[in-house]
Amino acid sequence: MKHFTLIICTLVLLFSCKEKQQKINHPIDYFLASKSDNIKKVLDSISKHEVQFRYTEINKKNGLYIARNYDFNTNPKNYFYPASSVKLPIAILTLEKIFESDNLTKDTEFFIEGDSIKTTFAKEIIKIFAVSDNDAYNRLFEFLGQDYINKKLKEKGIKNVRIAHRLATEDADNVTTKPLVIYLNDSTTTNSKAIINSPILPLNLNKIKKGIGYIDEENILQKEAFNFSLKNFYSIEAQQQVLQRVIYPESFTKEQQFNLYLDDIAFLKNAMSNTPKDAGYTSDSYYDSYVKFFMFGNTKDPIPNNIKIYNKVGYAYGTLTDCAFIEDTENDISFMLTATILVNKNGVFNDNNYEYETVGIPFLAELGREFYNYNLQKK
Repeated sequence: MKHFTLIICTLVLLFSCKEKQQKINHPIDYFLASKSDNIKKVLDSISKHEVQFRYTEINKKNGLYIARNYDFNTNPKNYFYPASSVKLPIAILTLEKIFESDNLTKDTEFFIEGDSIKTTFAKEIIKIFAVSDNDAYNRLFEFLGQDYINKKLKEKGIKNVRIAHRLATEDADNVTTKPLVIYLNDSTTTNSKAIINSPILPLNLNKIKKGIGYIDEENILQKEAFNFSLKNFYSIEAQQQVLQRVIYPESFTKEQQFNLYLDDIAFLKNAMSNTPKDAGYTSDSYYDSYVKFFMFGNTKDPIPNNIKIYNKVGYAYGTLTDCAFIEDTENDISFMLTATILVNKNGVFNDNNYEYETVGIPFLAELGREFYNYNLQKK
């Protein structure tokens, strides 16, 4: 009788373990089962928040890294404003254009005509990732031009992306770039030519008009939906495709890869993973997670040394986005996560009244922790 009881107990234990294993087999199910209030209150009104995300498992096979994607509400036809997340491809393409030039390096000094700041390409790229500097992005935008950016991304096979404008400047939509004054040495300069780009055409996507009103340039409330059709477009799918080409370039054909020196890839990855203090920003307002939403976005505590986050965030018009490769060197964990959420309760855009700190960032931080814990349990 005792032997029979032991068999029953063993079977119960086996089925119990199997049931627990099934619960963590699919990462989206694991996320949906979250008990976090930060996630529950978003899921309870999911359509209002327009959440999209892609979680990517990374597995190695025959020396190559194989990405397996799990999507939640991702649809490249459903528009969201990408904000500063577009700075990642601009940083990469700056390094590629330098690679393809005869007399430039990332440490070449330059300034934009009409701009008093003398800088280098490397300094501007570091600022883009350390504190998401808009002026740095705009300087590199003048170097590249819209047509070059979009042509290069298309050549790499990256779809559902359109970079059309600068950020947070009066001439954001100007299709003509400003010339650069480039220092060939300490005493010799050369001027690049202004680039006349194609006109910006309206995007034809779902949810391109949002909300019930917006504040116009003269600070007047307009009681109609805000039209994003002339804005930048950078889908979840495109963001992950760009990131994967940086982290695992060898898993793509030569035509799909970015043309970069190995030390430029190392420089880029270092810039992406830096915290503000690593880049020389000493102010208390630039804490470790200042531009790292996943896992640590809702805390100002230091990020542990064993966790590296290679990412680029965006936040504007009530939309928060993060595209990241996360690795824990101590526990041998690595995964990719790209997500966006809209937090604009009153439906009015450009009024700077958004729930970034109370809803958006806590959700993204918890989302990152959920998938980190999912990987821990798999281990």
